[in-house]
This record gives sequence, C-alpha cells and structure tokens, in this order.
Amino acid sequence: MCIVAFAWQVLDDMPLCLISNRDEFYHRPTAGLKQWVDSPIIAGQDLQSGGTWMGITAQGRWAIVTNFRDGRDQTTYPTSRGALIQQFLESEQTPIRFAQVLEQIQCNYAGFNLFVGDATQAVYMSNRGEAPQVLAKGVYVTSNGLMSEHWEKTRHLRKRFTQEFLPMLQSQQPQADIEAAAWDILEDERKIIPALLPNTGIQTEMEHLLSSTFIQSPVYGTRCSNLLCMRDSQWHWQEKQQQGEQQGQITQIELHLKP
Repeated sequence: MCIVAFAWQVLDDMPLCLISNRDEFYHRPTAGLKQWVDSPIIAGQDLQSGGTWMGITAQGRWAIVTNFRDGRDQTTYPTSRGALIQQFLESEQTPIRFAQVLEQIQCNYAGFNLFVGDATQAVYMSNRGEAPQVLAKGVYVTSNGLMSEHWEKTRHLRKRFTQEFLPMLQSQQPQADIEAAAWDILEDERKIIPALLPNTGIQTEMEHLLSSTFIQSPVYGTRCSNLLCMRDSQWHWQEKQQQGEQQGQITQIELHLKP
C-alpha cells in the first residue's frame, strides 16, 4: 500500500472515511477482497508472504500499512510488514497498546507507516521515526515517507480529498457520484516536477515515476484502489482492481458492526 487519505471523526455518523491505492509489482501473487477462512479478517491477501496491506473486522477494527521508502537500506528483515495488519486485527489489544508493544520489536521490520484503529481510537506510528500517537479528529494523508514530512505527492492528494471529496460527503451527494469522485482522485496520474521530489535514495527517474497518486510502469504500479467508510454502525468497502484481466472490477463489502 503506497498512499492513503482519510477523515477521522470529521463527519457526523461517519467516524472513518478512507481512500487508498495499493502499489506493488504486478507479478506478486494476490487475492482480492474477501472474508478470510478461520479468521475475523476481511481483506485482500498477499499470497507470497501471507499478510495484507489493509483490513477490517466486524468488531470495528481497521488497519492499513504503507512502506517507508529508503533506497539506502539493503537489510533483509525476518518478518513481513503485511503481518502487522493481521496481528492487530486478530488481537484484542487497544490500538495504542498494540502500537506500544510493536514499538519494542519494530526493528524486525523494514520501514513502515502503520495506522490501526477501531470505532473510537486511531493510532499512527512509523518504525523510521514516529512513536505511537493517538490521532485527534482530522484529515490524515501519508505515502512512503513519514506522515510529518512534506511531500508534494501527499499535499496534492490532501488538496483533492479535502476540497473535492469531503464536501461531497458532507452535502450527501448520491453514492454513485461519491464513488466516481473517489476513483477519479485515486486514478490521478499527475506527476511531481523533479525539483519538488523527495530524496529517498533511489534514482530520480524512478522517484518521478512513483510521484503520482496512480502509478503505471511495465512491471510495477497501482494494483487496486479502495473506498472504505464506517457509517451508521456499518462498514462499506469497495475495492477496484486496477491491473490484469480483472481491471475495473469492483468488489463490495457491506458489513454491520457487532456490539
């Protein structure tokens, strides 16, 4: 997962509204959005390492991870970042307690930004410089740098999310129009000019390729886009496939939260 924007406790009767893109190598085997067997998790699944990039449960738990990009880090790590989502969703720890415990072993993972939450609490942490913190109500956007860092890529998404998307939700536009707006924002291929690119230790040409919200290349790019909302004690999740034979296919999950 490489970019996410969400409104937390901003909208009445909608504690969470989130849009995101998952970027990955096209050849990496993946299962689409589904209920996992013998698990409370609803998510897609990385069939190579077994974890996921984003998931929810009927108990109102949710989590999403993005990679922290550092081309200078050539370390091989023993554990998959995708396992973090599974561990949180299958646990009963509060979001902040889970993050505090994870902080003690965070060096076992390649760089990540992690958001974990439930219906009442949201927490962010990164093992590359951000201690666990409970989030106040507001809009949050992050990609492959720290949430506190200024990236033009995330600034652009924040602008479109706050100026175009949230007003549609607040004015209760038709659901079809809201969904169309989400896909339009997530499929934005506008790239950042070289002078404003971050320095993450990779070649400038690759940094430029990765600077758009929606990424395309011969071997790597946006695999799926997501629109997820918790509204009226119910999950509403749409996952749109962006690559391969199922490109354009949308999987929808409607799930009532359990008390």
